[in-house]
Amino acid sequence: MLGVTLDVSPFLERIGKELMRIDPAEVKTLAELIYECYTRDRIVFVCGNGGSGSNASHFCEDIGKGSLRRQDFEDDTKKRIRILSLTDNTPYILAWGNDEGFDRIFVEQLKNLAGPGDLLVAISGSGNSPNILKAVEWANAHGMKTVGCTGFTGGKLRGLAHHGLHVPLDDMGIVETVHLAAFHWVVDDMHRRVGLNNQARPA
Repeated sequence: MLGVTLDVSPFLERIGKELMRIDPAEVKTLAELIYECYTRDRIVFVCGNGGSGSNASHFCEDIGKGSLRRQDFEDDTKKRIRILSLTDNTPYILAWGNDEGFDRIFVEQLKNLAGPGDLLVAISGSGNSPNILKAVEWANAHGMKTVGCTGFTGGKLRGLAHHGLHVPLDDMGIVETVHLAAFHWVVDDMHRRVGLNNQARPA
C-alpha cells in the first residue's frame, strides 16, 4: 500500500508512472475482442472479486451504456454490445457460494449462459483467485476467448488466459486504478466504433 508511505502528490505521480508502464497493445487487444463479440452477436462476460469485482460491474455498465449515443437510447433497431457482469446477481452468487463453494460462483453462471465464441474478461489483481481460475479454465475448454487482467506477477491467470492486461506492480489499489483507466479507454473506443459507427480519430 504505497499510500502508507507516500504523500498525495508523489502517490498520484506514481499512478501516472504505472499507467505509462502498461502495454498499449494489450488494451487495444481487449477492445478488439469486445468489438469482435459485437460484430458476431456474441456475449462479453466480466468477473472479479472485491475491488476487481467493482471494476467488473463498472466496466459492464460503461460498455453497455457508454458505447451508445444519446439518440440511440430510443432506437430499438440500434445494435448493442451484449455484456454481463457475473458479479451482480447476488442471490445466485450466494446460493452457489453457500451450497457448493465460493470457487464456483462464476463458472456455474457461465455454464448457464455462455457458449463458444463468447468472451470472458477475468479480473484478478493477484492472478490466483480460485473462482477466477476455474471460470477461465472452463471458458478455455468450451470455445470461449479469455482475457486475464492482472497485477503483481500475474499469478496463474496470466499464463492461463489467452490474452492479458497486466499491471506489473505489487500494490492492489493502484493495480485496480490502472485497470479501470484502461477500461475507460476501451469504453471510449467502443463509443467511437459502435455509437459513432467507426468514426476515425482526429489526427
